[in-house]
Amino acid sequence: MPAGFHGFPEEMVKFFRSLKRNNRREWFQPRKHLFDQHVKEPMLELVTALNSEFAKFAPAYVTDPKKAIFRIYRDTRFAADKTPYKTHIAASFSRRGGERLAASGFYFSVSHDQIEVAGGIYHPAPETMLLVRTHIGEHHQELRRILAVRKVRRLLGELQGDELTRAPKGFDPNHPAIELIKMKDWILDTNLDASLSTTPRLYREVADRFRVMAPLIEFLNRPLLARKPSKDLLEYRF
Repeated sequence: MPAGFHGFPEEMVKFFRSLKRNNRREWFQPRKHLFDQHVKEPMLELVTALNSEFAKFAPAYVTDPKKAIFRIYRDTRFAADKTPYKTHIAASFSRRGGERLAASGFYFSVSHDQIEVAGGIYHPAPETMLLVRTHIGEHHQELRRILAVRKVRRLLGELQGDELTRAPKGFDPNHPAIELIKMKDWILDTNLDASLSTTPRLYREVADRFRVMAPLIEFLNRPLLARKPSKDLLEYRF
C-alpha cells in the first residue's frame, strides 16, 4: 500500500448520498469545498498511487492525475436526465501515443454505493470498430488465451459488450471467432464491495485488476496505434 492513499473518508459516502437526494446547483455550490476536500483530493491521491503501479507493468498508461479524473459536471445537452452532477467520481488511463477517446484504456469509479473497475473499448466509431474486428479475426487465438487466464476470469469475469445479431459486412459468418467479431464493445467490467472505498485496500483491489486486464488493453490497442490520429474518431468514455 502506498503511503499517500488511506481510503476515502466517510464524508465521501455522506456527500454522494446527499448529492443523490439534492442533485441541483443550489445545493452543490455551497458545498463544493466539501467535494474538493473529501472526494477530489483523496481521488488525486489514489490516481497518483495507481500511476506508481502502472509504472511497474504498463508505463505507457501513466496519466497526469488532473487529466485522468473526470469532471463532476454532467453533459446534459442531449440527455433526458437534466440533473447537473454525477453521483460518483471516476478516472481513466489511456496509452500515450493513442487518442484518449479512441483507444482501449483503464477505468474505475467510486461512489457511496458502488465501485466499478473496467477496461477495454466502448462504443467505438465505425473505423475503429473495423480495425479491432479485423485484428480479432486475424489473432483470435491470442485473444482467447488472454481471456482464458484463470486470474482474469476470477477477478474480472467474461468479456462483455453489445453485439450484432449477424456477421458484420465483410466478415465470414463461419469465421471461428465470429462471436467475438460480432461484438460492438470489448470490455472487462466488475463491481467491488462498496465498503472498500473507505479502506486502504481499495488501491490494491483496483491495481490488481488493472494488472490482469493489461494484456487485453494492449491487444485491443495494437491495431489502433498504427493509424494516424483523426479528430472525428471520438468514442465515449466509460
